[in-house]
Amino acid sequence: MKFSRTVQFNAVPEWSSQYIGYSNLKKLIHSLEADSATRIAVGQYDAERAALIPHNDMHAEYDEVFRRALTTELEKINQFYMAQESTLFAELDTLERDIQDFHTRGAMDGASTSSGSSYLARHQMSDAESGIMPTERHEMLDKNSDSMSLGEFHDEDDLVSEYTDLKITLKKRTIAVYVGLSELRSYVQLNRTGFGKALKKYAKCMGREMAGNYIAEIVETSYPFLESTKANLEKKVGECVSVYAALSTRGDNSQAKMELRVHLREYVVWERNTVWREMAGIEKNVQNIGITNQNLLTSSNPVVDALERKGILSQPIIEISTRFGVIRLPRLIFSSTFLILVIIIAVFVVLLTVPILDSPEQQSCLAILIAASMLWATEVVPLFVTSMLVPLLIVVFRALRSDDEYHNRLSAPDATKVIFSAMWTPVIMLLLGGFSIAAALSKYNIAKVLATWVLSNAGTKPRNVLLTTMFVAMFLSMWISNVASPVLCLSIIQPLLRTQDSNSNFPKSLILGIALASNVGGMASPIASPQNVIALQNMYPNPSWGAWFFIALPVCILSILLIWAFMLVTLNPNKGAIITKIQRNNEPFNRTQVFITAVTLVTIALWCVSHQLESVFGDMGVLAIIPLVVFFGTGLLTKEDFNNFMWTIIMLAMGGIALGRAVSSSGLLDTIAIGIRDIVSGMGLYGVMVVFGSLILIIATFISHTVAALILLPIVAQVGQAMENPHPNLLVMGAALLCSCAMGLPTSGFPNVTAICTVDDTGRPYLTVSMFITRGVPSSALAYVVIITLGYGLMRIVGL
Repeated sequence: MKFSRTVQFNAVPEWSSQYIGYSNLKKLIHSLEADSATRIAVGQYDAERAALIPHNDMHAEYDEVFRRALTTELEKINQFYMAQESTLFAELDTLERDIQDFHTRGAMDGASTSSGSSYLARHQMSDAESGIMPTERHEMLDKNSDSMSLGEFHDEDDLVSEYTDLKITLKKRTIAVYVGLSELRSYVQLNRTGFGKALKKYAKCMGREMAGNYIAEIVETSYPFLESTKANLEKKVGECVSVYAALSTRGDNSQAKMELRVHLREYVVWERNTVWREMAGIEKNVQNIGITNQNLLTSSNPVVDALERKGILSQPIIEISTRFGVIRLPRLIFSSTFLILVIIIAVFVVLLTVPILDSPEQQSCLAILIAASMLWATEVVPLFVTSMLVPLLIVVFRALRSDDEYHNRLSAPDATKVIFSAMWTPVIMLLLGGFSIAAALSKYNIAKVLATWVLSNAGTKPRNVLLTTMFVAMFLSMWISNVASPVLCLSIIQPLLRTQDSNSNFPKSLILGIALASNVGGMASPIASPQNVIALQNMYPNPSWGAWFFIALPVCILSILLIWAFMLVTLNPNKGAIITKIQRNNEPFNRTQVFITAVTLVTIALWCVSHQLESVFGDMGVLAIIPLVVFFGTGLLTKEDFNNFMWTIIMLAMGGIALGRAVSSSGLLDTIAIGIRDIVSGMGLYGVMVVFGSLILIIATFISHTVAALILLPIVAQVGQAMENPHPNLLVMGAALLCSCAMGLPTSGFPNVTAICTVDDTGRPYLTVSMFITRGVPSSALAYVVIITLGYGLMRIVGL
C-alpha cells in the first residue's frame, strides 16, 4: 500500500491536517525532478548556458528547497505534539487525583454503612456490568464530583447508585485518556515513518541522497522523536493502565491492559470507520465477483483437473510436446472463463455475418447488444470494461444512423461525435452530485450521528429494534446509496452483535433485515441506486423528485413492514436475544456539519421543484453541480474523496447510455418493440406491467440490478411508447423499482453481498446461503406484489 494511503487510513480523523503532508512533499519532489531533467536537457544541447548552471550548485539548491519543506512539516508536528501531550498529561493527573479521592471517600463511607467492609468488594464491576461502551468516549455525566459525597445519602440503595454512576464516569475518562495517549504514540510513529519515506522518495527521484543526515540530525533531535519523550509517553501509558487496574480489575495490570486494548480497537472501528472508503472497496469486490467465482486459474473442466493433478497449472506457461515440437500456451486458456469468452466472441461473429435483419446497422447493433449483455451477465471481464468496449464496437461496426428523415448510416467520425456526446448527460451529473452528498454525509459522520440517534431510541424489544434498524437502512440508502447503507448500519450495530448468544436468531435477523431494507431503499430516491439514474435516462419528461417520493416512499414503507412481519414469523428474533441499548452521541452538530446538512437539504429541495425551475437551471443535472462546487470548493471534500467516487458505476452507466443510443438510433429498438407489442397486444397496461415485472424480477435476481436496468429499461420504454395507450414512463419506473426488489440470492445486489460476508468474532458467517434464499425469495415476491398494486395505483395518480 502507498504511504499516502497508509496515512489516510491510520490517521486520527480530527488530526488529519496535523500529520506530515506526504502528498505535498511528493508533488514537490516530482517538480524538482522535472526541473532537474529540464536543466540537464539544456546542458546537453546548450553548452554556453550549461556552463552557467554548475551541477553541484543545482543539487544544493534542490536540497535546500526540500529541506525547508521538511522543516516546515516538522515544526507543525512539534507544535501539535506538545499541545496534545500537555493536554493529555494534565487530564491524566486530574484523573489520578479524582480516582484517589473516589477510593478514599468510598472506603470511608463504605465502612460506615451496614454492609461494612464488604461494600467495595460487592460492587467491583466489570466493563460489561457497568455498561461502558467505547463510543461513549466524549459522553460524561453532568454531575459535579464535589457534590458526590456518599455520606449525603440516607440509605444504602442511594449509596450504591451514586457509587456506580461515579465509577462508570471514571472508567469512561480513563478509557478516553488511554485512547488519546495511544493515538499520540501512533502519531509519532507514523510521522517518523513519513520523514523516512519522503527522504527515500527524494533519493529515488533525484538519483542521490540529500546532503547531510536529516533524520539523525534534525528529526530525531526534535522533541516528539526524542528517546526521553517516547519513554515519558510510555510511562504515562503505564500509569493509565495502573489507574484502570485499580479501578476495574482489582490491581491486575495485565487484565487491565487487555481490556483497554479491546476498548482502543473498538474505538478505532467506531470512530475511524470511513463508510465511503469501505463502500468503494465493497463495490469493487462486487464488481469482480464474477471473476472471483469463475477464476481464470480454476475450473471444473476435466482438462483443467487433469492438468492440476499433474501440477502443470502451478506454472504460468504450459508446455505441450507434439511431433512438431514443444508448444507453449498460457494456462488461462484452459479455464472455463476463457471458454465462455470464446463462446461470446463466436456468437458476436455469427450475428455479424448471418443475415437476420434487413438493415446492416440493425444487424451490427443486435450483435453488439447480445455480446454486451452476455459479457455483463457472465462478468468474464469487469463490468466497466464491457461498458468501455460498447462505444468502440458501435463506432467500428457503424451501428448508428442519422436522425434526419433519410436515416443514412453514419461514418466512423460522425458516429464518434454522436456516441461520445450521448454518453455524458445530465443524468451522469446527477450521479456525481449524489456521490458528493454521500461522501460529505459519511466523511463528517452526519449519517452515523443521525442513525445512532434513531437506534438509541429503539428500546430493548427485539422486534422494535429490528424494525427501526430496517427503516434506518432504508433511509440511509436514499442518500448515501444502498452500497454504503449496509456498511454504515453494520458498524453501528456491532455492540448488539457482540453481545448475542451463538444460538440466537437476533443477529441473523438484524443482518438480513439490513440487507433487504437497503435493497428496498434503493427505490426510495432518484440517486439511491444506479438503476434509478438509468430509469431517468429513459423517461421523457423526467418526473420531479416530489413525484418520485410520492410513489416510492409508500411502496418502500409497506414493503419493509411486510418483510419485517415475514421475518418475525420465520426467524423469531426474540429467541435468545440480549439487547444492549445503542449509545447515542450527545455532542451537538458543529458548524461544518450544520453547513453540509443545509447544502444537502437545499439541493434536495431544488431537485424536488426542478420542473418549476426549468427556465432557470434547465435540468436537475445542472443542480447537481451545487454540492460538487460547494463541498470541493470549500475544501470539505478533497481530491482523495473525488478519487474515491465509484467511477466504475459511472463508466457502467455511460456504457449503458451508449448502448441505448445505438439500439435506438439503428432502429433495432423499434423492431424489438413491434415484436413485443404483437405478443402483448391483447393485454392492457396493467397486464404488460405484471408480465414485464415478473421477467425483470427473475433476470435482476441472477444478474446485477444495474446490468438488468441497462439491458431492459430501453426496451421497456419503447414498448410502452408503442402501445395504443402509451405510458412509457409508468412502465420504466415500475421496472426500475422491480430491479431493486430482486433480492433472492446472496449475490443479488451490493447489500446482499455485504450481509453474506459478515462474520462474527470467530470468523464464522452469520448467514448461510440457504437462509438467505428462503427469506430473500419470499421478500422479493412481497415487494413485487406491493409495486404492481400500490405502486401502480400511485403512478397512475401522478399521471405517469
